[in-house]
Amino acid sequence: MSSTTANVLATIGTIFWCVQMIPQIIHNYRRKDTEGLNQWMVLLWCLCAPFFAIYFVSENSSIPIQLQPHLFGFFCLIVYLQVLYYPPVSKPKRDIILRGGLFVFLWLALEVAFIIPLRKEYSKGVKWPLLIFGIIGSVLLAVGLLPPYYELSKRQGRVIGINFIFLATDLSGAVFSLASLAIGDIDTMGCILYSICACLEVGIFMSHAIWWLRFGRRRKPADGDLTQVCTEEDKNTDTQDKDLDAMKSPETLV
Repeated sequence: MSSTTANVLATIGTIFWCVQMIPQIIHNYRRKDTEGLNQWMVLLWCLCAPFFAIYFVSENSSIPIQLQPHLFGFFCLIVYLQVLYYPPVSKPKRDIILRGGLFVFLWLALEVAFIIPLRKEYSKGVKWPLLIFGIIGSVLLAVGLLPPYYELSKRQGRVIGINFIFLATDLSGAVFSLASLAIGDIDTMGCILYSICACLEVGIFMSHAIWWLRFGRRRKPADGDLTQVCTEEDKNTDTQDKDLDAMKSPETLV
């Protein structure tokens, strides 16, 4: 019974992690802007996908598990290209196509070069080479959640550019995967990875909640855009300066 429950929870977590980037893709497309979405976060997630793909394919995991890192990496690549294309980065199209093509080439080269040798070693009971790829992927995934905190520090803790549906989906994937490990066989590396990801994502939610309690409730603009508030304050200051200059001019005094 516990094995069945663990498999169900793991499947749910895998589904969440397969589609988690789709809300962010739609969000970026509608805004035509990716300010606040740190490109290093998305790049590190792109880089972790090939290592997870090699790990799960070489381990001969179930088809859904093997499919998950490929879908995750594909959607991460789309988001990364969006970050390069939309403001504030706005790279030339040629540069974007070159980076995307280079990433796909490196991914395919890594899989072709390592999957067959690692699968042979794994069938002999030698697991440590495969474990290295899993560790590298896990580290890249966890470290990828650190750049958003740099963006938060620049905006008093406010989340900008990151879609909350995407973040909630990613958090749900981590929680369900962690629950599956708690019920089934304990995987130390998996528990550490899922726990770190969940804690960092909860921290992002809490950061925005604290910002909203401190500043967001008192904001006048309907869209709650901090830049709009600053712009309006700058305009008011400029108007006041112009009025003072006009009062001091000789024509006004006469």
